[in-house]
Amino acid sequence: MTEPRLPRLSAEGFNDLAMCRHGPMLYNRNDRYIGASLRKYGEFSPGESEMFRQIVPAGATVVEGGANIGVHTVELSRLVGPEGRVIAFEPQRIVFQALCANLALNSCVNVHAFQAGIGEAPGEISVPFLPPDQAFNFGALSLIGTTAGEATPVRTIDELALTACHVIKLDIEGMEVEALAGGAQTIAAHRPLLYIENDRQARSEELLTLLMSCNYRLYWRNRGRFPCGSIRRRF
Repeated sequence: MTEPRLPRLSAEGFNDLAMCRHGPMLYNRNDRYIGASLRKYGEFSPGESEMFRQIVPAGATVVEGGANIGVHTVELSRLVGPEGRVIAFEPQRIVFQALCANLALNSCVNVHAFQAGIGEAPGEISVPFLPPDQAFNFGALSLIGTTAGEATPVRTIDELALTACHVIKLDIEGMEVEALAGGAQTIAAHRPLLYIENDRQARSEELLTLLMSCNYRLYWRNRGRFPCGSIRRRF
């Protein structure tokens, strides 16, 4: 049996399709990080994928902040299965469009996706527009202190009023403290496992102090040259 192939999209556009390890994925061919990984290797961050298989049970409710184009969202959708659900947030409009495309391509009916940021209080934030036909690491865009860009909603985890929450995954470029503050009630009520990026030295102590104040035990997950992913488990 020959390996399935997807048609290459027009070179005039910035998107392309690849049959990846976990299914078909639409990605921006100008993305220097996630897109480049999918193009070259057919997967992105396989170590994290393996970890999710160990910590995300079937039937779980997962909140994902900073879903990007949905590489992990698709994986989480399959792990939680038909009885679970994934609530995914991505504030960049063009990136969010690719996220929705990948959810549709992979029949992820248990995912609720929102073009929004996650913060301490409901409101609005300016999201800078990165031209998709130019080379960027689109997932590295930070919204800290932005004053210009596209007006985009900010939501809180607590306003979701979840009856269950098993895992919260945040990769939101330095705004993890605000997102956790806006989910304090959810965390206190459900004690989910927290998988939080901690790669901003200026905010690292603040983030770790907040997590310890919530009575969580902290574990580093080393990724690459420095520890930027961390698993948070309760006592």
